[in-house]
Amino acid sequence: MPLVIPRRVTFLAKSEYFTGKGIKGRLIAAFFRALGQVPVDRSGGRASEAALETGLRILREGNLLGIYPEGTRSPDGRLYRGRTGIARMALESGVPVIPVAMIDTDKIQPPGKALPKIMQVGIRFGEPLDFSRYEGMSGDRFILRSVTDEIMYALMDLGGQEYVDMYATRAKQIEADETKSNE
Repeated sequence: MPLVIPRRVTFLAKSEYFTGKGIKGRLIAAFFRALGQVPVDRSGGRASEAALETGLRILREGNLLGIYPEGTRSPDGRLYRGRTGIARMALESGVPVIPVAMIDTDKIQPPGKALPKIMQVGIRFGEPLDFSRYEGMSGDRFILRSVTDEIMYALMDLGGQEYVDMYATRAKQIEADETKSNE
């Protein structure tokens, strides 16, 4: 496999990947640790704040941070509304955001499937996005939404995905509710 970048990228991963039971749980946790993933609690409130602080610490140490701004996998391969945590980290750390689109991941491991198909993932890198014009404004929710939307637009452009102005977690809930009512 070709080297894409010469530095390791640390990803924030949901804490459930690190807390599984039995041999399978330990193997999954070891796999994610070996890849340099850092567990974060995504339950909201203080947990979300802790996740942001973890990301900021990684950036302040001069390391690369990979984050999925949707906060969860797309339920159908489309690009959903981004969470503003990525904007807060970009503004508070002062680092540029390099948009990276991963192509066909929904075909490799469709939602709900336990085993992935063996095939190549496409990766497209965009130009770095500089948000220094918003320095000192990380507490303004309108600026955070604007920065997040600019990042999501760059991802949409790179990946060629249809954009849905709804959080992916909400789309998943709607889908689950519809499935439940059809039973």
